[in-house]
Amino acid sequence: MESRFSLLLLLLISLGIVCSYAVAAADDIHVSPQQYWDSALPNTPIPKAIESLLGSDFVEGKSTSVNVGKGGVNVNTGKGKPKGTSVNVGKGGVNVNAPKPKQGGTSVNVGNGGVNVHTGRKGKPIYVGVKPGSSPFVYKYAATETQVHDDPNTVLFFLEKDLHPRSKFTLHFPKQTTTTTKFLPRRVAKSLPFSSQKLPQILTHFSIPPTSLEAESIRNTIDQCEAPGIVSEDKFCATSLESMVDFSTSKMGKKVTLVSTEVEKDTNLQAFTVVNLTKKSSVTDSAVACHKLSYPYAVFYCHYAQHTRVYKVSLLGADGTKADVAAVCHTDTSDWNPKHLAFQVLKVKPGTVPVCHFLPEDHVVWVSKY
Repeated sequence: MESRFSLLLLLLISLGIVCSYAVAAADDIHVSPQQYWDSALPNTPIPKAIESLLGSDFVEGKSTSVNVGKGGVNVNTGKGKPKGTSVNVGKGGVNVNAPKPKQGGTSVNVGNGGVNVHTGRKGKPIYVGVKPGSSPFVYKYAATETQVHDDPNTVLFFLEKDLHPRSKFTLHFPKQTTTTTKFLPRRVAKSLPFSSQKLPQILTHFSIPPTSLEAESIRNTIDQCEAPGIVSEDKFCATSLESMVDFSTSKMGKKVTLVSTEVEKDTNLQAFTVVNLTKKSSVTDSAVACHKLSYPYAVFYCHYAQHTRVYKVSLLGADGTKADVAAVCHTDTSDWNPKHLAFQVLKVKPGTVPVCHFLPEDHVVWVSKY
C-alpha cells in the first residue's frame, strides 16, 4: 500500500510539473508581444522599427489548444497549420518551435541541456561585421580612436542651432543588419540567462566560440546593460517588447507617441536637405529613447532623460531619397563623458550647447502626447 501511495504521489507531482510547463507555454503563445502592445497601448500604432522585429509566428487570430497524451503535453497554435507554433513537453523537457518560411526559424528548447534559443537563418545570429564597441547613444563612455575615425554614426551628431528648414546634412542610412534578430515573448526571454556572470552559459546556449566576434558583441552588450547610467537618466535594458512597453509607459504614461526613422531605401553617404521638421516632445522636454543592441535576439538599451527635445525631420537626399528621421536634442550634457563621441566630432564641451543626433532605423523614442 505504501509503495502504491508513493507511486501515486510521484505521478501527481510529475503531472503538476508538466501542467505548469503547459500553462506557462500556453500563456506565452496566447498573449503575443503584439497582443500585449495592443492591450497596453490601444491608441498607439506600432512603428515599423518595432513591427519589423515581431516574428511572423506571434500574430493575432490563432487558436491555442493543449493536449495531454502519451507523448507528454502538446500546445499548438495556428489552427493546425504546419507553420503554426508548437510547444511540446515530453521526455526531453519543453520544446517550443516557431518555424519561419525560408529561414531557420526560432526555436526555444528547455530540457536536460538547459535552455537554448536560436534565431535567424539556420539558427545563426547575425552580427555587424565590424569590431564591437560602445554604443554612441550611451553617454557615459569615451569614444575610442577607432570610433572617432571609422564609426559611421559620427555623421549622426549635430548642433541644434543647425537644425532648420533648408539646412543640409551629409548622412548615411544603411539598412540595419541587427534587424534580423527578433523579439522573444517576455516569459521566454526571462527564462534565459542575461548577465556577465552567466556569460559562459550564454555562449554555450548559442553555440558561440568564446573568442569570436559574436562573443565579444554579446559581452559588450551585457556590459553596457549592467553598467550604471549617467546621473541625469534612468536606464533599462529591455529583453522583450513587453518589458520595453512597461518601462517606457512607467516614465511617459500610456498616452504616448513613438518617433522613429523611416528611409525609402538603403542610401550611400550623401547630402540630405531638411524639408520640414516638427517638434514631438511635450512641454516637459523629456523622453525615453530605446536603442537596439547587438544580441542573438532583440535587446534594447532604453533610457529616460529630461532636458531632451525630440523632432521628426523630413529629409530629401541628393539622389531623391525621402526620409522621415527621428532627431533627439539634449539640452543638458553636463553629466556626459567629456570624451564622448559627440564632443569629439562637434568640437564642443559638456554642458555648453544642445547636442543632437539623428537615429538609425531600428531605434525608437517615446514621448508623451500634448
